[in-house]
Amino acid sequence: MNTPVNPTELAPPAASYSHGVVSTAGSRLLHTSGVVPVAPDGSVPDDLADQAATVWANIAAILASGGFAIDDIVSICTYVVTGEDLAVVMGARDAAMAGHRPASTLVVVPTLARPQWKLEIAVVAAS
Repeated sequence: MNTPVNPTELAPPAASYSHGVVSTAGSRLLHTSGVVPVAPDGSVPDDLADQAATVWANIAAILASGGFAIDDIVSICTYVVTGEDLAVVMGARDAAMAGHRPASTLVVVPTLARPQWKLEIAVVAAS
């Protein structure tokens, strides 16, 4: 139902994602807001890896609540604060995706809405 698109006329994706994803018409869609690293108890971890794990746990909870799974994600947009380790962020994405390769964009920004947030991720899922 969600088919990766990686044309041979293009260089392969630079990391573990697809250039595009085709979703069948009539799909149920879920668009998240930017998901931030706030744990259910309201705390925000200091460490980037812990923040990334919190964001992906929050995304998994949103997906499950809407009747979706990680494999239903067709697009990811990640915002990371300047100076943070992009490899940590990409590693967390890859671990959460467990081999699934949606379209993915990563943008480095000077700051987010709250100074303690080091990343924010929005996803689109289709099933």
